[in-house]
Amino acid sequence: MKIQQLTIAGFGPYKSEQHIDFERFDDDGIFLITGKTGAGKSSLLDAICFALYSSVPRYDGTQSRLRSDYCEPGDPTFVELEFTVNGTSYRVRRSPEYDRPKARGTGTTPQKASAELFQRKNGAWEGIAARPVDVANELDTILGLTKDQFLQVILLAQNRFQQFLLAKNDERQAVLRTLFGTKRFEQMELALVSRSKELAAQLDSSAGSLRSHAALAAGLVQQEAPGEPALAWFDEILSTLSATHATAAEAATVADAEFSTADAEHRALQDLRRRQLRRDSARSTLETFEAQAESIDTDRETLARARRASSVWAHVAARRGAESALERALQVEEDTVAAYRNFIDDTKADVDIDAATVNATIDELARSLGTLESVLGDERSLPRLSAEVERLASVHTRRERAVGDAAARVTALPLELDALLEELSAAKVAAAGLAEAKAKVARLEVARSAAQRAATLDRKLTEARFTEKDASAAHLAAATRLDELFSARLNGHAAELARELVAGSACAVCGATEHPNPASWDGDEVTEADITAARALVLERRAELDEATATAQDLTTRLAAEQARAESKPLDEIDAELAEATLELIDRETASEQVAACEERQTALRAELETARETLTEARNALDSAAADLAEANIRLAEATARVTEHRAGFESVTERARELEHHLDAARELFDAITVVENRRAALAAAANTLTEQLAESDFADESAVDGARRGAAEIASLDTRIREFDNAVASARSTLAEPELADLPSGLVDLTPAEALVAETRAVRDAALQTASSLSERVDQLTAIVQRVHAEQQASAHLREEYDEVRALASAVQGNEPNTKRMRLETYVLAAQLEEIVTAANARLATMTSGRYTLQHDDSVQYRNTRSGLGLAILDEHTGRARPTHSLSGGETFLASLALALGLAEVVTNQAGGITLDTLFIDEGFGSLDGDTLEIAMSTLDSLRSGGRTIGLISHVDAMKEQIPAKLRIEVTDSGASRVAVNTTPQDFQLV
Repeated sequence: MKIQQLTIAGFGPYKSEQHIDFERFDDDGIFLITGKTGAGKSSLLDAICFALYSSVPRYDGTQSRLRSDYCEPGDPTFVELEFTVNGTSYRVRRSPEYDRPKARGTGTTPQKASAELFQRKNGAWEGIAARPVDVANELDTILGLTKDQFLQVILLAQNRFQQFLLAKNDERQAVLRTLFGTKRFEQMELALVSRSKELAAQLDSSAGSLRSHAALAAGLVQQEAPGEPALAWFDEILSTLSATHATAAEAATVADAEFSTADAEHRALQDLRRRQLRRDSARSTLETFEAQAESIDTDRETLARARRASSVWAHVAARRGAESALERALQVEEDTVAAYRNFIDDTKADVDIDAATVNATIDELARSLGTLESVLGDERSLPRLSAEVERLASVHTRRERAVGDAAARVTALPLELDALLEELSAAKVAAAGLAEAKAKVARLEVARSAAQRAATLDRKLTEARFTEKDASAAHLAAATRLDELFSARLNGHAAELARELVAGSACAVCGATEHPNPASWDGDEVTEADITAARALVLERRAELDEATATAQDLTTRLAAEQARAESKPLDEIDAELAEATLELIDRETASEQVAACEERQTALRAELETARETLTEARNALDSAAADLAEANIRLAEATARVTEHRAGFESVTERARELEHHLDAARELFDAITVVENRRAALAAAANTLTEQLAESDFADESAVDGARRGAAEIASLDTRIREFDNAVASARSTLAEPELADLPSGLVDLTPAEALVAETRAVRDAALQTASSLSERVDQLTAIVQRVHAEQQASAHLREEYDEVRALASAVQGNEPNTKRMRLETYVLAAQLEEIVTAANARLATMTSGRYTLQHDDSVQYRNTRSGLGLAILDEHTGRARPTHSLSGGETFLASLALALGLAEVVTNQAGGITLDTLFIDEGFGSLDGDTLEIAMSTLDSLRSGGRTIGLISHVDAMKEQIPAKLRIEVTDSGASRVAVNTTPQDFQLV
């Protein structure tokens, strides 16, 4: 990896944009970054780290401090770095998050962090990523180094140079873990410990399960469970319980057989007793019914005569009914003859009345009534026809009036429309300027509001300008004071350093132990705290001035805008114009409303005129229809009246005449029906008498009285029939039962069931108890069998679990550095120890040269005291004494050489681990002032050897000897304002400002 170009602005102490071309130092191979303390040398390395990793080694987690304190509110802050990896050029540009002025109004708003990454292809830069997260992901792939690795192999930052050499075992482990990514070995160690705990818990659970199963098994066999149950105990109690169950099952089988025998004998005795009871019951029934035989025979004779009388009785009743019906018919005939004679003329009173004469009269009367049927309808319709004529006459009158009204409306509406049109025209003329009036009022209202705000802003602007003047004076005073303090500080700085010199001690600037001519200063002492306080006050006053200036500028802009909106007119003039425009607007709005009302009325009148014309046409048509209907109704009334008058025949009405004819016709019909009924009744009586005579002879009855004596009621007949059938059925059933073969040869006396019932109850109780015992034992055997099977399965699985647990526990203990690990070295430490051995080997190759073979770094993996973890210790072997000693016992110069060798060795190993990245650029930010001349020469020689292969090395130092030995320099200068700038030279006298 090669760093080529760096551009920074508004970063750290650098306010203006600075550009550094590191390729200018390729020919020299080594260059010096020099300048006063605090000038900003390390900030260049901070910028490189920030560009690549969005953080800096000195201010991790505090990016808000990256923006320069010298920046104006509108100044940019960014870092742009060009670098090459494996022959491909990249450019990354980053800006940290900081506060910038708001685009509108006063105050500040956060400016979010940004990042862009480009790749050079075909001579042009092409974008790869444009978001910080995407840029970070792409750089991870391109660089192949984490930030910590980068700081150990390319950018040896301040305060980190000697950290690895002097670190404790745990601290060195943390550094190596970050560099070599061995976190996975710690995770593997934790996974083994976790697995060991899981297996131990499973073993404990298995033991608890065994004791639980033993308690259940002991309860089934009613024993005490052993403290540590074995498999043999489970098998033994299962065998014992199984034998007990077999014995109980055999006893239950014997008891069941004895019960079956007793039950069969009891059932046989029950069947014998049942047959004996049937036989005795049949004999008793037969004897009882045979005693009733004579009475039953009498009932049989009575039932036979009653049934014959029932068949003859219908004919007796028919003759008697026919006789009664004839008598009633003769009486009706006599009554109807008397009624009929009322309609016969006195001259015909002695005429015989027979069926033929009456029938002729009926036909004549029917013809007369048929003739009057239509006339009766006309007579009934006369009132309706008269009312219809009156109604149609009224309708005709109303429709004549409607025609007159419609004609008058059709004549009046055109006159109303003409008058409305004149009114509408006048209103439209008055409303023509409504839009202009509204716009004028709105414009004047806006201008009035703007004029009011302008008056307020004008007062505020005057106050703001006074405030700005005061802030400017305060800032000028603070800046003058800071300049005075800077001058005094620079003048007294040499004297301050001289006061700190001690005879025999090395000078912090030149390193000399003799101080022949120390500087002096007789003015007031100015401390760094005074400078810092004055600078803070300048910044505070500058911020107040900027705020006051921004406020005044904002008020000026707002005042000009409001004056423009007010049309540069005074408020009273605007008010007068607004009042006049408002009155005009009211007039025009009233006219506009009148236009709308007139147009609406005009539309309504036109619709009404059209409707009136249609109404007139409809009214005339209705009048013609009413006249025709009235004429037709008068004709129908006249015709009906003439027909009714013609058919009255001396009666007041046709209805009265028809009613008289209907009464006559009804009397004639009733008489004819009565004559016919009498003739029919006489014939029926004769027929019934003949049939009865025949039936009496056939049924062996002398006359009707004999039939009356033999008759019985239906209930009595049914009772006699039921009694006879029950007698016959009972006798037959008893004789049939006694004839059954199973009832033959039975013992005469009833058998006794008591002994058999007692035996059945006894054997049943014995059998039930035996079956219950066997069932209970069977269930317990099944439960115990399941428990024993589970115990066997769990113990078999537990054996494999125990083997796995022993292996995992031993392995977990070993990787944790416990027994049997005699080195007390954890797995991750073991891996890192191998890496440390490579680092020490690479470092010794340079340390031997730098110390002329006196010192050699040693990897110490011995067991530490007080059970401290071991494996990553470092010691230094001194060939002068032949003994190893701790690294912190080295002097300052020796520590620097050892640290440099170790850092270079570490860089070499990390580079190899990262895939063999070439280190074309190396920066070292460390104090070389602690080295004497010889040691410095050795260090410089070692660094000079790193230039082989085109590598460029940048050193940060202010040691004069290094300034003399290294002609290529980057000088960091502090300007009069306090900000820093970069000057580059490649020859002793040639400096160029960037």
